Amino acid sequence: MKGMGNMMKQAQKLQSQMMRLQEELADKTVESSSGGGMVTVVASGRQQIVSIQIENEVVDPDDVEMLQDLVLAAVNDALAKAQEMVSSEMGKLTGGLNIPGLS
Repeated sequence: MKGMGNMMKQAQKLQSQMMRLQEELADKTVESSSGGGMVTVVASGRQQIVSIQIENEVVDPDDVEMLQDLVLAAVNDALAKAQEMVSSEMGKLTGGLNIPGLS
């Protein structure tokens, strides 16, 4: 039974470390851009968009569809980078174990 107690302590320690890491990741950000830097998006480790910057030159009332495409591309890439950052950091903590719901 002593082995089970040690396992429980290790699990609690890992859970505590994961909670701390999630808090730290919430403050970290990743940046992505599209259109050669005309649209820049920043996303947090919480998978939330923090900011979107659009250069004046790309705002063309006659071509709104292009602007929409640039924003969409930058947002999707920023969210993918944020997810990659979270998965990478969680992987370091869990030693590469794939624990459902943690990445």
